[in-house]
Amino acid sequence: MYLGLLIVFGIFAIGDFLGVFTKARLSSVFVALMTFLVLFLCGAIPKDLIKMAGLTDLAKMSTPFLVFSMGSSINLVQMRKEWKVVLMSIIAMLVAIVSVLAVSPIIGWDSAIVSIPIVNGGIVATQIMTEAALSKNMALAAALGTLVFAVQKFVGTIPASYCGLKEAKILVEEYRQKLAEGIDLLKVDEEAETAAAIKEQKEVKVPFCVKYEKYYTVYMTLGIAAVVCYISSLIGKWTGISTSIWCLFWGMALNQAGFKPPRILDKGKSQGLFMTATFCSLIPALAKIELADMGNMAISLVLVFGAVLIGCYVLLYLMPLWKIVGSRNMTVGIAMSQLLGFPATFLIVNEVATAVAKNEPEKAYIIEKLTPAFVVAGFVSVTTLSIIIAGIFTKAL
Repeated sequence: MYLGLLIVFGIFAIGDFLGVFTKARLSSVFVALMTFLVLFLCGAIPKDLIKMAGLTDLAKMSTPFLVFSMGSSINLVQMRKEWKVVLMSIIAMLVAIVSVLAVSPIIGWDSAIVSIPIVNGGIVATQIMTEAALSKNMALAAALGTLVFAVQKFVGTIPASYCGLKEAKILVEEYRQKLAEGIDLLKVDEEAETAAAIKEQKEVKVPFCVKYEKYYTVYMTLGIAAVVCYISSLIGKWTGISTSIWCLFWGMALNQAGFKPPRILDKGKSQGLFMTATFCSLIPALAKIELADMGNMAISLVLVFGAVLIGCYVLLYLMPLWKIVGSRNMTVGIAMSQLLGFPATFLIVNEVATAVAKNEPEKAYIIEKLTPAFVVAGFVSVTTLSIIIAGIFTKAL
């Protein structure tokens, strides 16, 4: 067991090291999952590595806990303010769904159904779909889903960075022009935000979880999460609706009511463990891949992402739908956020702002304008709707 744990955590550690060393240019997730795949293909590690490491049950139970915690990080107030971004994000997810379905006659229905929620989302949607596919003996579809998750950040980063850079240049020119006219747009925005914050502070009461924060200990927060996961599993059995969807709902509801602190698993000192366990749930799908399958897998990957990129370009960039947010570049950035998620969306915003701005005020203005669109879009797709879509699509397998 300890040898298995050493191999699993060691590979994840190498991925993290390279991610930090390359300043996130090389995805730590991609490095880790590709390392597992290569070692499985070479026969260097056993196919039942996760079971050998004693992580099978932990991986299975981790997703509801993680989804419940994610539900608490969704800021409904911000989403209401950025309703245009929310609407465009939903449209972009629908475009991705239609695009992948368009190539389903080539890659196969099951592979398309498994891939769609993963393209729309992240680790949780991937875990839900790969587990469902493996339970129905659809090993290749599950493996394709894991590979889609592994490479989607590479695919999404290029158009998101390119269009973000173009939008940043437009914003900085706008800022410089107004500054030459004696108007500092950054100060105008800051004053408006301050006034809104003061008004909101007067209206909002102190949440229950803040007022009684001392009672939200490690075991109390884990106990709350366990109660919600258990109740959600019961409701899931009664209704036929995925447990993860109910966990997300209760996470949002309790957070909105003020009974649950944001990112409750962080407070329970267990976010990292549950996240790692969720990643571990993807690895058995990679063990099912044979060397003879790699050619078809590569073609399917190209078709999935090619369809998504072409669909987004034609339907969102060329067609008038971009007018919802008023910018073609911003629309593409919002659409690509479903492939990226947080913190990748924020890192891209910071990167393009640093590249375009000549001083700190210009950088701050670009970040202020781009961050809500990119980050909110990521929360809408990756954190929220992709989980719901995954819960629904498991029934279509």
